[in-house]
Amino acid sequence: MLFEGAIRSLERAEMGFQVDDPGESNETIHNNIHRTQEILHELNMGLDLANGGKLAETLRALYEYIARRLVESNLRKSVEGVTEARRHLGVLRDAWALMLQGQGSPEPSGSMMAA
Repeated sequence: MLFEGAIRSLERAEMGFQVDDPGESNETIHNNIHRTQEILHELNMGLDLANGGKLAETLRALYEYIARRLVESNLRKSVEGVTEARRHLGVLRDAWALMLQGQGSPEPSGSMMAA
């Protein structure tokens, strides 16, 4: 759900770049990037670095990278970082969904083993 919320906020931020009124555009971009940053903070704080091993470390680095790109995009009012962040979060959302689907079966499916 957090990934979905972050992606929706980034989609709204991207739409803000299309708004003609500069004040409304900046507000839409800023507010939606800020919401995504709050979600990234929650995801980051939920990581168990002591027991999560390399995966937790990699996710932390990725969340921090995405957060930096969003700060840059917000300051420069540049859509590129927002689009990149949305793409990364979409990949993560899809990977978690696929992993959770596989938890219901006693044996990994062929597609899971090939991944």
